[in-house]
Amino acid sequence: QVQLVESGGGLVQAGGSLRLSCAASGRPFSRYAMGWFRQAPGKEREFVAAISWSGGSTYYADSVKGRFTISRDNAKNTLNLQMNSLKPEDTAVYYCAAAKEGKYGYTPGVYDYWGQGTQVTVSS
Repeated sequence: QVQLVESGGGLVQAGGSLRLSCAASGRPFSRYAMGWFRQAPGKEREFVAAISWSGGSTYYADSVKGRFTISRDNAKNTLNLQMNSLKPEDTAVYYCAAAKEGKYGYTPGVYDYWGQGTQVTVSS
């Protein structure tokens, strides 16, 4: 079992930046591939970014590529998402998720554990 707690959300103007963090506890963090997803009101949860257990592989949704950077610190059991050049369409609740050993991908079904989410609002 892995417990995930997101932080760092807030209100920011378009063009601004935010850094989200996800603190993990429970089983060894380094065994899990991690991902960020988001869900806007009335929309389905969508993939944002993923990172392999070692951090050696990353994957991004086209909508955030070049603006967002996913990273992890296995020594601190922390996952991060640096978000730059934010747009109003980035407004959503952002969730971090963990996939059990051997799994890695961009669909929600790959992931076994989820945080409660943190709200990101980008004003125009």
